Amino acid sequence: MLDIILRGILIGIGGTVAMDIWAVILWKVFKENAPNWAPVGRWTWHLKNGVVFHTNIAKAEPYAHEQALGWIFHYAVGIVYGVVLAVFMGRSWLAYPTFMPAFVWGIVTVSAGWFLLQPGLGLGRAASKTPDPIKARAMNLFGHTIFAVGMWITALLLSQVR
Repeated sequence: MLDIILRGILIGIGGTVAMDIWAVILWKVFKENAPNWAPVGRWTWHLKNGVVFHTNIAKAEPYAHEQALGWIFHYAVGIVYGVVLAVFMGRSWLAYPTFMPAFVWGIVTVSAGWFLLQPGLGLGRAASKTPDPIKARAMNLFGHTIFAVGMWITALLLSQVR
């Protein structure tokens, strides 16, 4: 079981790195906003006080290390998602990974952003309070598809290590 968990950790990191590379491409090539994990760090910091939902996270009390905490949270969540995928799919999938389970799981994980994180930041359910909710949702789906591709590629690489 420990080997499944360790592979899951690496799969989650691989998926998260792929998602981050995609975000940098969007930023540098397509001039989309640069990734900013500070609001997520601020949100994470306020969870210790039992505050999950904010009207506007920018108005919440700042935390000195919110950017770093946001990045840590981002990778921690990616790792948890990778471990869940690895444990759920088991040794047979880890030995011969196929794309569809990673893709389905990657799309399912969008729901945490849409129904927990985004409302928690004050952006509404599924980014409903953003200037362009349709674009935000599409970007979330594309990002999580890239996350799924990264998990799958990492699982493929790991399947070569016995």
